Amino acid sequence: MAEQHSIVGHSEILGQLSNDLAQENVSHAYLLSGPRHVGKMTVARWFATELLCVGIGDAERADTLRQIENLTHSDLLVLDQLWIEETREDWNVIAQTSNAPQQHRAKKPSAKTDVISIDDIRALQERLYETTTGQYRCCIIRSVERMQAAAANAFLKILEEPPPKLVFVLTTQALTSLLPTVISRTRVLRFRPLSQRSILSLLNDVSDDDRQFILQIAQGAPGIACALRDDPDQLRAHRQIAARARSFWDSDTLLARMRSLESLEKRSDEAEQFLLHLAIALREQKYQPARVDALHQLARGLQTNVHRKLLLQQFALAADAK
Repeated sequence: MAEQHSIVGHSEILGQLSNDLAQENVSHAYLLSGPRHVGKMTVARWFATELLCVGIGDAERADTLRQIENLTHSDLLVLDQLWIEETREDWNVIAQTSNAPQQHRAKKPSAKTDVISIDDIRALQERLYETTTGQYRCCIIRSVERMQAAAANAFLKILEEPPPKLVFVLTTQALTSLLPTVISRTRVLRFRPLSQRSILSLLNDVSDDDRQFILQIAQGAPGIACALRDDPDQLRAHRQIAARARSFWDSDTLLARMRSLESLEKRSDEAEQFLLHLAIALREQKYQPARVDALHQLARGLQTNVHRKLLLQQFALAADAK
């Protein structure tokens, strides 16, 4: 569990939240908006800890912090990872990030997706009106853009008449996809990628070569930097993808370029990573406007329902331009 002094960046947002607590001007709902892995959930958990520790004496604080860390505090509800049978994850894995009720998912096959359904909101709602043991209760919901339309409408009704003493802390990567009425009933705090200087403080114990490579991949996201720092296998996999991306730009034949692009034929995390490394490798070359335009068109096209293989063929041809 992060202390404020250990959170990298976002000092302005941390200051605003601290001032709200100090002035007893806490909103009933906060919406933390920004890119993936930039620190939204870290700040959400920190703020929840501050809320639940209001009025707690020194003798009780250690036990309260332990309960929050283990997600056993009665005044904290977190809906983060969802139970999806197809991933073969058990309840012990889910319990590491979520303590909101999800037993209904085991009984309803159609519920076993990464989408927050109205059944999830109903199950959560049953817990929201429990008696508060402290001055505040807190409910964290990660990636609220996962809510289906019916779930979003049901959740909106809760926001319109929230239970007393309850503070919602929501996160999103896609602010524009949310219902305007949901946004209007929250206090929006916008998270931005951090500077490389800020990220550097997380990489003191890695080699110079790895440090520079991680900074390129992280793109200002401390969560990505920490994951690569702590997982040599993941870092190695990124280096392999980077080598494939460089070979694409260096290839002399259409066939070789098409082979390099095979990972982009399906939507996946690896496809997103390969696209990032294509951009990084291109930046390392002499500026070539035609190739830059081709990569931008590819990135935009991959966000649509266009025929991916045809799109990749067009990109491979356009990438031959110097």
